Amino acid sequence: MSWQDWASGVLLLLGCGFYLAGTLGMLRFPDALSRLHALTKTDNLGLMLVCAALAVRAESLRIATLLGVVWLLGITASTVSAHLIARYARRSKEAEP
Repeated sequence: MSWQDWASGVLLLLGCGFYLAGTLGMLRFPDALSRLHALTKTDNLGLMLVCAALAVRAESLRIATLLGVVWLLGITASTVSAHLIARYARRSKEAEP
């Protein structure tokens, strides 16, 4: 096995671990804002690690760059959607425990 196999495997496992932690946080935290915080933080880091694992295995710099763009778009989408969900939860009083 090459170093690329090991590096991508470790990054992929770490990314899946962060996704699992975010899912558990979403299921266990009491109010909408803390659930949202746990989910967005860990999912952004999980997506970064999964994209990094794929970038290590990429055959060209173009593919690795496109994976970075995918990660940036994922961060942007989760930021905007988290803001909208938090604003709705705050207005509907679901954010209070």
